[in-house]
Amino acid sequence: MTKAEFVDKVVAGASKRMDIGKKAAGEVIDIVFAEVANAIRRDKRFSYPGFGTFNLRLRKARKGRNPQTGEEIKIKAGKAVSFKAAPDLKKKI
Repeated sequence: MTKAEFVDKVVAGASKRMDIGKKAAGEVIDIVFAEVANAIRRDKRFSYPGFGTFNLRLRKARKGRNPQTGEEIKIKAGKAVSFKAAPDLKKKI
């Protein structure tokens, strides 16, 4: 699903309860995702009941291999976000 499709779905679902346009819905969605990212950065996790939990994972530096040449390379340490679905979400899928 693209962002535009997501905005359309939010507008369609919200139209039953309130009057909201595509531009406003897009801005709200951007704010929500920015706040989720801030929470993950600040608290190292974000949990939304019934949906799931996002966790910040720290990856250590490691050795890898270039698949084209077979040459050994160094992969820098980094951060990644993992997601664990809540039982309610798992049932819906």
